[in-house]
Amino acid sequence: MQLNKLKSSSFSALVIVSILSTSACVMKNLPRNMNLTAFDPHQKEFNCQYEMNQESRGDDDAEQWFREGLAVTSYDLWPDDRDHKKAAILWTKASEKNHWGAMLNLATLYLRGAGVEHNTELAVQMVEKAMQLGVPRAFDLMGTYHMNGTGVQQDATRAYAFWAYAATKGNSDALAHLGGKLKASYDDPKGQFWRNKDVAMKMLECGYAQENGKAAYLLGQQLNLDGEYERALHILQDGIKFGSEESAVKLFANFDHGKELVGRFLDHDRAERYLAIAHMIHLNPDLRIPNLDKVLPLPPAVLPYWDGKKKSLIDGAKPVKTISLDDIKPSPASLREGRAHIPDGFVLPDEPQGGHLVQHLHTDAVIGGYWLAQLRKPVTPRQVAWNAAQLPMRYEIGEAFDKIPEGLTKDDGVFRFHYLGTPVPQALEAKYAPDWRVPQGVMREVPMPARELHSTGLLPAPATGIWHGSVDPGHPLAKVFNQWYRQSYVEEGQAFPDPRDRGLDIFPKDIQWRWLDQANRPQPSGRKEITIRNFSYLEAIKKGA
Repeated sequence: MQLNKLKSSSFSALVIVSILSTSACVMKNLPRNMNLTAFDPHQKEFNCQYEMNQESRGDDDAEQWFREGLAVTSYDLWPDDRDHKKAAILWTKASEKNHWGAMLNLATLYLRGAGVEHNTELAVQMVEKAMQLGVPRAFDLMGTYHMNGTGVQQDATRAYAFWAYAATKGNSDALAHLGGKLKASYDDPKGQFWRNKDVAMKMLECGYAQENGKAAYLLGQQLNLDGEYERALHILQDGIKFGSEESAVKLFANFDHGKELVGRFLDHDRAERYLAIAHMIHLNPDLRIPNLDKVLPLPPAVLPYWDGKKKSLIDGAKPVKTISLDDIKPSPASLREGRAHIPDGFVLPDEPQGGHLVQHLHTDAVIGGYWLAQLRKPVTPRQVAWNAAQLPMRYEIGEAFDKIPEGLTKDDGVFRFHYLGTPVPQALEAKYAPDWRVPQGVMREVPMPARELHSTGLLPAPATGIWHGSVDPGHPLAKVFNQWYRQSYVEEGQAFPDPRDRGLDIFPKDIQWRWLDQANRPQPSGRKEITIRNFSYLEAIKKGA
């Protein structure tokens, strides 16, 4: 008996050791525990890669669910109006079809407990799924998890190793972060910064080429410290276009105090607009404002008209999408007359406000709104057809319902009025199919121009307005360049933007620009009197005057 007990205890111990060993082996193989090369802050070389070239396009249905989730959680909505629960459902469906963007967004919801229960382990698993797809951004996020101890053991060494790996795969956030750490004038490992300016600048340039706002800000800031004022100013202006609040604050301070970066050019009017834009980006970090030069050009250009409202300022700088006015058709209800008329752009709600109400004939409406006359139990074909032909009719509170219509008799049964509610704004989707970014608040729609204008990047702009650029899909950098926000406000006779100025190996002759019209044509004069001094602004910048 004693021997059997010993054998049983030994067997149990072996089972436990085996389970622990198997568990440890499984954990070791998880992406969160992958083998990594340690971050070398003194590396000598760095080769720029573009992360978009490594991001695969997912299933069309998954992409649509992903976009719908973005729309219902847009920063353009009031916090209480954001539907994180619906987004979680949509992004879960999309992630099941390997949509990596949905995976990373869902991870954020799990961390915040927004729309789902707080669960750090599920957040880590979502990021791991994206890592298995080779998504550079996922490795960057896993680095942040290791730095903060989010769902994994806190480990700064592994955090930097993940960030370094993400940077080699071209992730612009990792490039901006590490570039900022390596541009110091001396080493301080405890302070987490090092002296490796050559590599730092290459990283920041690579992030800037991919239109990362943080990279643009850090690069512009460093060039400003180095006395390269002209390029620094243009890069910071670009940083704002990429959604950098810090760049907007930087230019606000420089124009407001007339510092060296802006050639000691004191301009409170420009400063006021930069501050307003900084506030708007703070409220909506998803903003891209490629048409910034339309509402806030750099000197010596004269400031265009502005009504003083932050929204109109940011709307003028947003990317636009043209739509045909034929796509927006009035609803059939708007064409009705009399009591049956419903204003264009409005529809009756799916459920009446306050619940369903039924009133009999010969009574007064107890609530104002639209009521539908119906026979209670239609039996004959004539009665069924009569019910189907009825339209909602508006009655004010206390107003008597109409008498029994001609053709109906007492034999036709009980006649009642059903309350349908008051009109609500018609959803955009019910009128036409808008770009998903419109309800998200990062794009606006404008009427299609009456004429088609096209130009290559080699020629001066043939007309003033917003231009959208693209390259042939077969171009090696088509995936990087052909973006929905690839727009620029260019005045007639000016040169189109040259992507080589941002480090992209794309020649102007390869770019086709399409005119999107002026989109809110600026007024001839500004909101305030603006005086432009008669001197060469660029010369002042070069001299640092």
